[in-house]
Amino acid sequence: MKLIFEKSVPNRRAVHTSQSDVPTTINIKEDFLQDSPADLPELSELDVVRHFTELSRRNFGVDSNFYPLGSCTMKYNPKVAERIAAYPGFAHLHPLLPQLRMGGMLTQGALGVLYEMDLLLREITAMAGFTMQPMAGAHGELTGIMIMAAYHADKGNKKTTVLIPDSAHGTNPASAAIAGYKVVSVPSNDKGIMDLDALKSSINDEVAGLMLTCPNTLGLFNSHIKEICDAIHSVDGLAYYDGANLNAIVGKARPGDFGFDIVHINLHKTFATPHGGGGPGAGPVGVTQKLLDFLPVSIVVKRNDGTYALEYDRPKSIGYIAPFYGNFAVILKAYVYTLMLGKAGLERVAENACLNANYIRKKLTGPYTPAVNTVCKHECVFSPSQKMLDSGVHAIDVAKALIDRGFHPPTVYFPAIVKEALMIEPTETESKETLDAFIDTMIEIAALAETDPDRLKAAPVTAPVNRPDETAAAKNLNVACL
Repeated sequence: MKLIFEKSVPNRRAVHTSQSDVPTTINIKEDFLQDSPADLPELSELDVVRHFTELSRRNFGVDSNFYPLGSCTMKYNPKVAERIAAYPGFAHLHPLLPQLRMGGMLTQGALGVLYEMDLLLREITAMAGFTMQPMAGAHGELTGIMIMAAYHADKGNKKTTVLIPDSAHGTNPASAAIAGYKVVSVPSNDKGIMDLDALKSSINDEVAGLMLTCPNTLGLFNSHIKEICDAIHSVDGLAYYDGANLNAIVGKARPGDFGFDIVHINLHKTFATPHGGGGPGAGPVGVTQKLLDFLPVSIVVKRNDGTYALEYDRPKSIGYIAPFYGNFAVILKAYVYTLMLGKAGLERVAENACLNANYIRKKLTGPYTPAVNTVCKHECVFSPSQKMLDSGVHAIDVAKALIDRGFHPPTVYFPAIVKEALMIEPTETESKETLDAFIDTMIEIAALAETDPDRLKAAPVTAPVNRPDETAAAKNLNVACL
């Protein structure tokens, strides 16, 4: 398919307008003005509509296909949340309105959503308060680590180090490093969870805290979690909960009850906002009582008369970490979703997410090698069997073959502690029929690896792009088509 620039025809227009007879005043310095027209494609409206309609047919999304991308919770989300987020009373608000006259009365509904979502998340996580500002999971991580640093600075603690499991999301060490900490990696044991003895040997007075995903990226829950948090607290460290996998325990268990001090939640994963394509996201951060003073400004508070306001007078706050009040529409959709489900519904989310993952784990064990052959939570991790590897078929070949068969590939080569990793998360929203179709396809690919491995290495043959040199593509990025 040609790029829209390649379809351009000189002087072709979608709309022809008459010459304006209204004088114009340009307040831009001539040095900043372009000497010639912008090099944009010249097309009719029909050309443009057909071009982008054709592109839309090539899109792959959860509304049309199964999307078992591990650690990312690419699930179907109810459209009613999208509809409510589009209500004019929400969608047309200007973010500066709360600072205008009438005491913010024009935005009481939006402020109420932020306030009540804070209360809901407190109950779900056993935290004392939240900030809604962080705009993604990684942004939430950085916010949490900044709060950790502010806490230690306020107490005069000389802390230099953050402990992170070797199975962690890559943004964990990145966030800790940005906040000025040295990162110490804690190895996993043969059961796929962080080694408790190795952790304890790493704890000293310089440890500021621990960043931990629970369940971890292998989909495994660490049964020593309370003991781990207690060990961190013994040196006045803080336990940070990476909430990317909260959907595995939501409604069933609360991070605060385990002993965590800081929690970030990916609303765009567990709580019904479409995830992917780089955003939008929301990563609210919750803290225990002793950390409330360090939350970013501003915080939504409820006045004695029942109205809502923004509070800025917080001397120990880490300050602003995002413009305005976060990605409001994402928070609103999560609010709608949470109210729709209620406590019983959230429990079902965790139950179905874990049931679906374990169903796949049992069915694919044999044709594929599980990273750890034990009950998992929301996701399971495999490697190609030794027979497949002996035939020269690797995780990337399985992923490409799935594209030809109408499935989005799972996450591959992560977590890095699993060789040839295939990380599968079916989510709570998929039916048994869909899971069975995926399982049958995976088994077919495993069999084909033994009989015709070259066919897998040629995949995908039905996609617009076959097998690009991905390393070269990353190093020599061409954005001309954007």
